[in-house]
Amino acid sequence: MQQSKIFNIPNLLAFIRLLLAPIMFLFLVNQDASIFDGIHTSWLNYFAAFIFVIASATDFFDGYIARTFNQITTLGKILDPLADKMLTLAGFLGLMMVGTASPWAVFLILTRELFITGLRVSAVAEGIDISASWMGKVKTVVQMIAIGFLLMGWMGAEILLWIAVALTLYSGYEYVRDFFKNIAH
Repeated sequence: MQQSKIFNIPNLLAFIRLLLAPIMFLFLVNQDASIFDGIHTSWLNYFAAFIFVIASATDFFDGYIARTFNQITTLGKILDPLADKMLTLAGFLGLMMVGTASPWAVFLILTRELFITGLRVSAVAEGIDISASWMGKVKTVVQMIAIGFLLMGWMGAEILLWIAVALTLYSGYEYVRDFFKNIAH
């Protein structure tokens, strides 16, 4: 059931995630900026990772609170995936720009994200609900873990990135399949 109140904790958490994404991006791609003089690059990466972890935690809590306390709103249905996309976009593009993430992996992930966002808009116009699937949620979690590993330079980060690519493409396939299955009925 949808609640009409739009100013609630889940929406606030999604909005915080929207604000944290560009801050994390700043730490990643502007490491030579004068505001960071005297701060070692590794510390800037740690700050970016810390911001990313906080932002990722808001993703879990906004969904949990919204479902548990019946605070699901139309605004939340828009803000939550937008905040997720901004956070992963900031992470993947920033990591690609500093040479940590494969440009091909980032291209495949971002192309899928843009395509599925467009498909979801088309679905809404057709009156079709293609909410986030279980695989879509798993994809988001694996993407976030991969970004965290890449930010920290941990072993297995590149493998996790390609696992995220595979899950991203597969969940995209599921959205397309479900869209055409629903449009046929």
